[in-house]
Amino acid sequence: MMARNFDSRAGVMVLSLILLCLTISNNIVPVAEAIWLSIPNSGAKCVSEEIQNNVVVLADYYVLNEEHPEHHVTVSVRVTSPYGNNLHHNENVTHGVFAFTTTEGGNYLACFTVDGHQGPATDVTLSLDWKIGIAAKDWDSVAKKEKIEGVELEVRKLKDHAEAIHNNLLYLKQREADMREVSEKTNGRVAWFSIMSLGVCIVVSVLQVWHLKSYFHKKKLI
Repeated sequence: MMARNFDSRAGVMVLSLILLCLTISNNIVPVAEAIWLSIPNSGAKCVSEEIQNNVVVLADYYVLNEEHPEHHVTVSVRVTSPYGNNLHHNENVTHGVFAFTTTEGGNYLACFTVDGHQGPATDVTLSLDWKIGIAAKDWDSVAKKEKIEGVELEVRKLKDHAEAIHNNLLYLKQREADMREVSEKTNGRVAWFSIMSLGVCIVVSVLQVWHLKSYFHKKKLI
């Protein structure tokens, strides 16, 4: 009887920890983002996400044209890394998927453009299911491969969430240190620029006084 109560308490504690970790991860770790985009008939619509290094990204997108279903609307898609590298490029499509593992930290950009002038000049709706990190992981495959289920699988998810939170905190800490370093360098350069400007003003003032004094002496005004 005591063993059964202990197992029940342990299960409740594990579930509580899982819920707590999921709540924290939703606030700290960007895991998934399903959004609807209104793409103008002329121009592009872009979505950006700041992602750290070595993170799995999986996205699924498809076009909806409910106002004019008789018109076949296609889009062009381009996904680029923070340094401008092309990670995904597709044209004349109504749906597609892109997946990659980040190799550099920063803002990743996905841009969608309607191909040509197709039908009435109305905006096109596009659904984008953007999954990052833990959300992009196939837990069914992990459970089958490692033969785990139930509480053990939830504990594994909890562990991965904890690692993701830890890695994201380290990334934010590094970004904060980089920004502080840039700020200190900027402040130092501004200080040197101010000193140089003041020095130039003083030198110019002295030269002006010397020139005026020489001019007045030459004209015998003083």
